[in-house]
Amino acid sequence: MKRTSPSAARNSAPIADVLARELPETGLVLEVASGTGEHAVFMAARFPALQWQPTDRDPAALESIASWVRQAGHANLAAPLELDAKEGNWPVVQADALLCINMVHISPWAATQGLFERASQVLATGAPLILYGPYFENGKEAVPSNLAFDTSLRSRDPAWGIRYVSEMDDLAEHTGFVRTARHHMPANNLTLVYRRK
Repeated sequence: MKRTSPSAARNSAPIADVLARELPETGLVLEVASGTGEHAVFMAARFPALQWQPTDRDPAALESIASWVRQAGHANLAAPLELDAKEGNWPVVQADALLCINMVHISPWAATQGLFERASQVLATGAPLILYGPYFENGKEAVPSNLAFDTSLRSRDPAWGIRYVSEMDDLAEHTGFVRTARHHMPANNLTLVYRRK
């Protein structure tokens, strides 16, 4: 039931260092597409003043998250909720921040559109929508590893693939967000921070 991810073990601390600069001091963080649940456990321990709500659309992922949550026993870490980013009926109607790690490139574009559209309803003015993962950038040569990863993703599902930051910025503009930060991360990833206008 409990899954593990080598990448989650590697990137949790660098992501948390960025979150320390971008998250509010208190409130509810809604994590969309929590995957194994390891990030949620790590972040709940790192930020004890914040309430952490993990979610996922995949039943196996929800089982894994629940197992991690039970084992961790953090008072500020809630049981996972089922949430599909592209669907309209989210189980959480208000949050102080929204975090989404490694979903955008392994889901159809409709999921990212839904993420921003629902986030615009869930987040108040100035609240952050924080995205982590690989992205392409116009005017910057993509590293070979990201190009190979993109090819692999699209061979698995043509609707998947690494997105351009400009695509994210355009979607943000259309849904009431503005990008306020771009953090370079290890392993050729980025953390993009959008705030509700």
